[in-house]
Amino acid sequence: MFEDFLYLLRRNGLNVSLTEWMALMEGLEKGLHSASFSGFYHLCRCLLVKSEADFDTFDRSFLEYFRDVPFQQEVSQELLDWLDKPGVLNEYANWDEIQALKNLGLSEEEIEQMLKERMAEQHEEHNGGNYWVGTHGMSVFGNSGLSPKGIRVGGQSMYRRAFRVAGERKFRDFRRDNTLDTRQFQVALRRLRQYSGLVDLPPTEFDVDNTIQDTAENGGVLKVRYRRPRENTVKVLLLMDSGGSMDYYAQLCSALFQAVSKSGHFKDLKTYYFHNCVYSRLYLAPTLLSRDSVPTNWVLSNLSGDYKVIFVGDAQMAPYELLGGYYGGGSGDGPKSGMEWLKLFRTRYRNTIWLNPSPRPDWGEYWTQTYDTIAHVFPMFPLTVEGLEEAMKKLLNR
Repeated sequence: MFEDFLYLLRRNGLNVSLTEWMALMEGLEKGLHSASFSGFYHLCRCLLVKSEADFDTFDRSFLEYFRDVPFQQEVSQELLDWLDKPGVLNEYANWDEIQALKNLGLSEEEIEQMLKERMAEQHEEHNGGNYWVGTHGMSVFGNSGLSPKGIRVGGQSMYRRAFRVAGERKFRDFRRDNTLDTRQFQVALRRLRQYSGLVDLPPTEFDVDNTIQDTAENGGVLKVRYRRPRENTVKVLLLMDSGGSMDYYAQLCSALFQAVSKSGHFKDLKTYYFHNCVYSRLYLAPTLLSRDSVPTNWVLSNLSGDYKVIFVGDAQMAPYELLGGYYGGGSGDGPKSGMEWLKLFRTRYRNTIWLNPSPRPDWGEYWTQTYDTIAHVFPMFPLTVEGLEEAMKKLLNR
């Protein structure tokens, strides 16, 4: 059954063995596909695809072979047509602080269930508002809206506040040409081993290579050589933006955090979190709870200037958050603006870089202002494997 499908998968580069194919046939015989086309798709992908990197190839092959078979999309084409309104005026986009707080209080599971209910109820186009699936409103589903949290349906990414995109092929980011995983980050971080210098201690370690070389030059008469011990002197302070627009990059930042934590290349590693910008307190966990925080002044005072500082964030926020007295300025324990706090770090720590998972925004001067301001203070690199390698080179330039 479906032998042509097997040959198509192989032609497209998927190494499907006969054992895997027979397992698929057995699964079909036992009804593991639940007698549905979508069930058949998931069963095939589960048994025939060995790596997430091959999901994209598998899907293209599946669609090519079964292109004439109708299937139910997560979002109907009619709804997508309603939401395809790039020319809709922004007069619908009115910020509602009370509704924004309500939206923030909803869990992702609640929003998922609400979307299913709305799509079943909705029979016409909507723009603005906070209930239906529409555009330019405060609803937690739709596109081009202002809700601080939700699911994007159709449209183009703008503020990156959505925790997922309905109907999106999530495996797309796992292709081999753009895979960013913990192992690759660890490889890039190995460059910091160059900081592990020879400290000023007596030569007590047996030097095999030079012993062999000197013995050979000495006509075979053993000449033992010793060298000074190598000691890891790298100390890293990792400061990561959490929440808001950074939720879009949660998986990527998680891979970076794991790579840094597991690298073993550092004498000491300190990790703190902030939201949008550093203010008077830094947090010990990405949940940003006040009870799990420390004064920023304490960090600046107790971590010596030889720490290598790595900021991770998209550098995008309202300009008054960065340049005005937005957070942490009223307690009298430090600067009044986020930029003043950042400059304190730049002054205190000579080796400082900024890793940014987001490209420079191109939807208006308002949204590029904070990005450009921070990039002017810190050497900024994209959060990619190549960007991380370049960032490590910058940290090596003492």
